[in-house]
Amino acid sequence: MPVSTLHPAALSSRERLAGLVLVPAVSTALYYVLPPNLQRSVAVQMLPQMLAYLAFAVWSAGNRSVVARLGLVPEQSLRGLSWGIPVGLALGLINSWVILQVVPGFGADIEFLKDTPHAQVPVWLMVPWVIVVIALFVEVNFRGFQLGRWLALFDRAPLPGASRTAPVAAVSVSALLFAFDPFMVETFQHLHWIAVWDAVVWGCLWLKLRNLYAIITAHAVEVIVMYLAVRAAFT
Repeated sequence: MPVSTLHPAALSSRERLAGLVLVPAVSTALYYVLPPNLQRSVAVQMLPQMLAYLAFAVWSAGNRSVVARLGLVPEQSLRGLSWGIPVGLALGLINSWVILQVVPGFGADIEFLKDTPHAQVPVWLMVPWVIVVIALFVEVNFRGFQLGRWLALFDRAPLPGASRTAPVAAVSVSALLFAFDPFMVETFQHLHWIAVWDAVVWGCLWLKLRNLYAIITAHAVEVIVMYLAVRAAFT
């Protein structure tokens, strides 16, 4: 049977090494018990993501049909664009409004956005090239690898109704891990909470389509909209 026609349930049933997703989860949790001087280290902040890519590499080596499990079958790319662009535009506009209007309305500071690593990159390089590359790597990790593996683990849990509750649990856990990624929290401070609903939307979209092209596109388009809106507001 061609990889692109394999049913998601069939893929999950034959999956091995899904427990490797615990590696970035545990490393993320451990970050928050470190002393403040270590938490400020960029290398320490990036460690959960680096360990996630290592776990992903080991998981990939131990499984077949990895492309299909991630949702990166080439035939899905055009459908991914058709879903990802409108979802990204909608989230980008909503989040830009939240950042520029709602958050300052509560007296919270957004001036720190001028000093993030992203703000230091020239616009011509950031849009769209750096943003697309970031979206690609982030989504292969957090949705393609981590969300998919959490789904496999929860689906196999020896609990009544596990198969029905697995999608909700997987999206919830992966969304919180994404929003509380140390680099995310350190870079975007109180705005990192926006990543929770972003990850829920992207996670639900991935569950519906099993198409990572849609999520990568939505992520990239959303960030482009927000980046340009915030930059224009500070000009």
